[in-house]
Amino acid sequence: MQKLPRSFYDRDTILAARELLGKLLVHHAGGVERIGKIVEVEAYLGEHDLAAHSAKGLTERTKVMFGPPGHAYVYLIYGMHHCMNVVTEREGHASAVLLRAVEPVKNIEGRTCGPGLLCRAMKIDRRLNAHDLLSADFFIAAPDDQEKMAIVKRPRIGVEYAKHWAKRHLRFYLKGNPFISRP
Repeated sequence: MQKLPRSFYDRDTILAARELLGKLLVHHAGGVERIGKIVEVEAYLGEHDLAAHSAKGLTERTKVMFGPPGHAYVYLIYGMHHCMNVVTEREGHASAVLLRAVEPVKNIEGRTCGPGLLCRAMKIDRRLNAHDLLSADFFIAAPDDQEKMAIVKRPRIGVEYAKHWAKRHLRFYLKGNPFISRP
């Protein structure tokens, strides 16, 4: 397992989103190593993307998205669910990839098919907001043997308010994987 370099994140968000599929999300916390294979993601393409948090501009909440690539953007929704994004592209562009689901690989209990469930099972919360994903305790890695995967493209979930952006096919998942949030 090899940690992804900064250059992986510092490029086109759609390409990074598709290539995050099959990679391993690794979190060391409380003496436990948790590993999940990323099986579903959504791309958010910067300030012009009406579904992205960055569409409202630079705020205290979104400043991580405007920062350098390869950092975690972790936030709370509905006052109870954490969600994790991976910041992509150059500093100031404010693009990110939402991790929607992982397939449990090691030390994961509970459901992982949805961004809030994924974060709960992986013990990810706002304390990891702005965390550098090149660190030793929280990172994304390429598996030693990544198989060829069929990728499905669909519209993102829960962004109906985003006008024409709601219909864009910016959600990607591994075809036939039982851990995706919904087909």
